Amino acid sequence: MQLDKVIAYHKALADPTRIRMLILLAGGERNGQTLAEKLAVTPATITHHAAKLREASLINERRDKNTIYFSLNDYLLRGNAEAAVRLIYRGTDGTKGEKDMEEEQEQERTRDSVIRHFFTKEGRLKHVPAQLKKKLIVLEHIVSRLEYGRQYAEKEINEFIGQYHEDFATIRREFIMHQFMYREDGVYELNPPEMWAKWQRLS
Repeated sequence: MQLDKVIAYHKALADPTRIRMLILLAGGERNGQTLAEKLAVTPATITHHAAKLREASLINERRDKNTIYFSLNDYLLRGNAEAAVRLIYRGTDGTKGEKDMEEEQEQERTRDSVIRHFFTKEGRLKHVPAQLKKKLIVLEHIVSRLEYGRQYAEKEINEFIGQYHEDFATIRREFIMHQFMYREDGVYELNPPEMWAKWQRLS
């Protein structure tokens, strides 16, 4: 877990309204209006805070007609919390040190540069990179917005990818090809991140 991601995680939590939203969502999926009523704030306030939580990949969104439903991204929420502890204590057990942290920071700069280049300000993918390393960064960026442990029908995956790019069939196949997801009987599910093709290993 890179330093910047740990910082983004804690920044997303650094607001009492966002913490309260996560506490409510721990009880199950809720829509924006319900959250606004429970927290005695406006729907616009919920939209603002939900954007911050989504940027840190702490929540998922699902649209049903004109209603947006929010749910916890439980896997990344727990993973980021554990990563913060590992980062702080790294090197004390002889496993990683300052050099490793510098390498991860350089990888993070590479990742951010690719995302800025290939995605619009609105979050749409301009086109799929031809270079494998850049392609994997783009695929990882998109797929990390899915909910770990949840099963998706092919139609759901197509609609999800369609938020980023119109060629959902190609990107869906890339998810499978590079081990981000697996498919069985038309049902798609995220693989553990340890199985994902690692762009960090490419030159």
